[in-house]
Amino acid sequence: MGKGGENVGDELVVLYSHLEYACRKIAALVASPFNSALAKTSSSAAAGSAERDKPKPLDIVANDIILSSLKNSGKVCVMASEEDDAPVWLADDGPFVVVLDPLDGSRNIDASIPTGTIFGIYKRLVELDHLPLEEKATLNSLQSGTKLIASGYVLYSSATIMCTSFGSGAHAFTLDRSTGDFILTHPNIKIPPRGQIYSVNDARYFDWPEGLRKYIDTVRQGRGENPKKYSARYICSLVADFHRTLLYGGTAMNPRDHLRLVYEANPLSFLAEQAGGKGSDGKVRILSLQPVKLHQRLPLFLGSSKDIEELESYGDVQQKVNPGYDV
Repeated sequence: MGKGGENVGDELVVLYSHLEYACRKIAALVASPFNSALAKTSSSAAAGSAERDKPKPLDIVANDIILSSLKNSGKVCVMASEEDDAPVWLADDGPFVVVLDPLDGSRNIDASIPTGTIFGIYKRLVELDHLPLEEKATLNSLQSGTKLIASGYVLYSSATIMCTSFGSGAHAFTLDRSTGDFILTHPNIKIPPRGQIYSVNDARYFDWPEGLRKYIDTVRQGRGENPKKYSARYICSLVADFHRTLLYGGTAMNPRDHLRLVYEANPLSFLAEQAGGKGSDGKVRILSLQPVKLHQRLPLFLGSSKDIEELESYGDVQQKVNPGYDV
């Protein structure tokens, strides 16, 4: 994969080549008619957690694929995954830290709805090298989003697309299935300053706070700062909803304390900002938040800068009422 004209260090290039290899394997896995059978072979690897959703078997397979690739790269000291209770220490001399959601949206996979891999990359905090392994693994993984040196997602859909940033713009690469190469297809992505699409689960409307209901009502009627009436597009797959938002503008959001700061919000907010957009929890910039625990959850609003600013101006947009939803 080319790097969109950016000057990327050799060690990061090696890391990305191993990430690409892992994502090609995952792309083949999710597209396979045998993926359910393949997943069952690794279902015993699932680690339970009272704080998180019970992992689907394919999540675990994808996690194992990426873990193996990062270990083989020799460039990663620690990997922290949404599917693991604690970070996995890989190499004392690895210069990078990788945080990731290995297969976002996997609950929809049986309906062939797009899924994705989300990742963020930090430099190892060498000043922590003297600490006990468990402590330095955790602290390296809890870095602020402002310290990200790269992030990205891979969308597994009609095409397999890797969108990534190394800190100077966002670029998307499409997998050429005939050669196995990721080809630069969307250089220097710029999210429109304002869009005409919002993406949220409208069925939760009556659980929303007044500010969020008022904002959505206003833009649907074309009475907001943008005089055009907004349309709803909601896939319920974060990578897919964000990818569309990145290309067309508007907002993708989940107002509940549901999405993970470390694995989802920080990497995608980094990408949004690199494309000229914004990532917010409804009140403040996502990247300004300091994670305090690995599986910390929060509301997430991503998209066009003017749309996010207008939404924030309504004040009360974070949903604090969280009744149990079966779907």
